[in-house]
Amino acid sequence: MEIKWLEDFVSLVDTSSFSRAAEQRNVTQPAFSRRIKQLETWLGTILISRATLPPELTLAGQQFLPVARETIRTYYGLRETLGPSAGPGLIRFAALHTLTVTVFPEWLGKLQTEGRSFPTSLLPDRGGIEANLDALVADEADFFLTYAHPIVPFHLDRSRFPYLTIAGDRLIPLAAPLLHTDTGTLPGKGILDRAVTSGIQIPYLSYGLNSFFGIALLRLLAQRASFRKRVTHENTISAGLMSMAISGAGLCWLPERLVHEDMRAGRLVPASDDSRWTLDLDVRLYRHSGNRVGAVEALWRAASERAGQPPVTPS
Repeated sequence: MEIKWLEDFVSLVDTSSFSRAAEQRNVTQPAFSRRIKQLETWLGTILISRATLPPELTLAGQQFLPVARETIRTYYGLRETLGPSAGPGLIRFAALHTLTVTVFPEWLGKLQTEGRSFPTSLLPDRGGIEANLDALVADEADFFLTYAHPIVPFHLDRSRFPYLTIAGDRLIPLAAPLLHTDTGTLPGKGILDRAVTSGIQIPYLSYGLNSFFGIALLRLLAQRASFRKRVTHENTISAGLMSMAISGAGLCWLPERLVHEDMRAGRLVPASDDSRWTLDLDVRLYRHSGNRVGAVEALWRAASERAGQPPVTPS
């Protein structure tokens, strides 16, 4: 078995599309399909049902998915432990996956003005908020880029891990214009409000319980009026849940920066008119203050200047 087969499998689950996963993995679709088949042959079982659109996990696939994710994390964690985690002179970032797409590239580009360059390295997302925080605490990363909200407090040493707020976002409930249910289709617009008032059961796309958004939504839903939901898909990665939401698989909370184009195009619509279902998020840059390397200090100063604020110690 090859690690790339596991990464292919997880990419397919995250995107719910052979073509998008093949593009993400930088291979042709036939080659990608062959690698998925090789993994299934090695395991001696079928992981993906090709009879549905989008493709769905078989029972064996559902059981194997957490094993595949953990194996990938273990593999790269071991590689980081046994060898240098970044090339010489590279500033090491741990970051939640969505932020590497929506915030990090533009933010870094604005810091890198004429005559000022910051070579960087992104560590693989370890799949949960605690695991990603561990990379910072263990000094495997110089910085950690994350969402933040009072509903999910971070318990970090005040003196060792200061932070800057570098951007904002909103986590909003969305659905496709039509949701597919066991009994037919339902209009997606306002579906959350109707579920609260009428008691209908709606399909729900979950982040699970280990990711930042998973924890935040668990606590938000505990505070608000209950509604009946049936989990139809679970993924810690927002991009994967977004693809499922667009396909009509269920209601999902998604970061606005990630979905603004799909909302503008009408592929996703608001599931509620009640702003209390929305979480206003900060995007924070935490640093490990024990690392005083010149490049790390220079980036921290540039980030502080751009944010227009002194670094804040976490509470």
